[in-house]
Amino acid sequence: MIIERTAYIEKLKIREKNGLAKVITGIRRSGKSYLLFKLYKDYLVAKGVNESHIIQIALDSLENERLREKHELYNFVKSQIKDREWYYVFIDEIQFTEGFSDVINSLLHIQNVDLYVTGSNSKFLSNDILTEFRGRGDEIRVRPLSLKEFFPVYAGTEGKAWEDFYTFGSLPYVATLSDDTQKREYLEYLFNSVYLKDIIERNNIKGDEELGILVDILASSVGSITNPSNLSNTFKSVRKISITDKTLKNYLDFLQDAFLIEKCVRYDIKGKRHIDTPAKYYFTDVGLRNFRLNFRQQEENHIMENILYNELRLNGYSVDVGCLPVFETSSDCTRQRKNLEIDFVANSGGKRFYIQSAYEMKTEEKIAQEKNSLLTVKDSFQKIIVVKDDIKTRYDNDGIVTVGLYDFLLGRVEL
Repeated sequence: MIIERTAYIEKLKIREKNGLAKVITGIRRSGKSYLLFKLYKDYLVAKGVNESHIIQIALDSLENERLREKHELYNFVKSQIKDREWYYVFIDEIQFTEGFSDVINSLLHIQNVDLYVTGSNSKFLSNDILTEFRGRGDEIRVRPLSLKEFFPVYAGTEGKAWEDFYTFGSLPYVATLSDDTQKREYLEYLFNSVYLKDIIERNNIKGDEELGILVDILASSVGSITNPSNLSNTFKSVRKISITDKTLKNYLDFLQDAFLIEKCVRYDIKGKRHIDTPAKYYFTDVGLRNFRLNFRQQEENHIMENILYNELRLNGYSVDVGCLPVFETSSDCTRQRKNLEIDFVANSGGKRFYIQSAYEMKTEEKIAQEKNSLLTVKDSFQKIIVVKDDIKTRYDNDGIVTVGLYDFLLGRVEL
């Protein structure tokens, strides 16, 4: 089964021969190796690159164990370069090589080498790239499948695809499984034996129980505003565990570095400034979130919000939570300050969207509630409400666009 990842191929194509190491990162099992070794290689061969000029090294393979030593790896690649034509070097799981940054920097000195590397565990993170490669790394973040990528390989209707998508998530291997039990078992294996294990080992965490509890708290309140201090209070009041907000901040950072969750900070739209705390946290894959809760808290509205956040990030937008401080006059004529919220302020270059995620809008009260925050913003950027209902896209007199969820996620509407 071929799962097309066209957006990522385009990102690789525009970076071809740019003199930098293309560093492909992302949560484990998100399809980085498949993208490079299958899809991108097929593209290169189709445009006429000789396969002898594509050097592929999978460092997690036993047959390449000796290449995990940095001098062996460098000398092997150099020995494969026979002429002055371009060579495309693919190194998978580069973190298996101790001192891999030395190898990368050395290979970049070879003029006819175009270098691509992947790293898929918590020993190889975007934070490391910034420090190790000294400005010579060009990062491409790979995420689980979007609904647009997921639906073509799903045997069923859009509605059934959505049900599977928001229940079991969209890691590529999950998308190939038809049995729900297999999907649950695979998610359990990944979370417990891969992701958490990596984080604990990398960061020398002793009290791994607290880390698991933190994940559960974040999963059960996905999309809610919180901060380490609030989380510390939750541990004390609900779990009867005393843990400092400093420790919890470290744990949150570890989870973000491992690509399991992302932090979405608040943005004061009127004041035009970011507010770092409190913030919202979203899961990179909602199937992993649902597994941690044993598939119990299936509030489709909150999961839909998480998926919309992931969709915007996948499409290259930076995303904040919109915050609008306003003053209202109460019945006793006193003025009270309150904060209105816009789910997402999405930016890319000079382009901006304000987006509300609304599971349903079947009453006038609900419609007014969703529009109220958007109407308070007085700039000319597009304002969108995404609803679960299967509706035709409509524009109102205030310039607000209401879009059906499937149309938004499947790219069937131009915004």
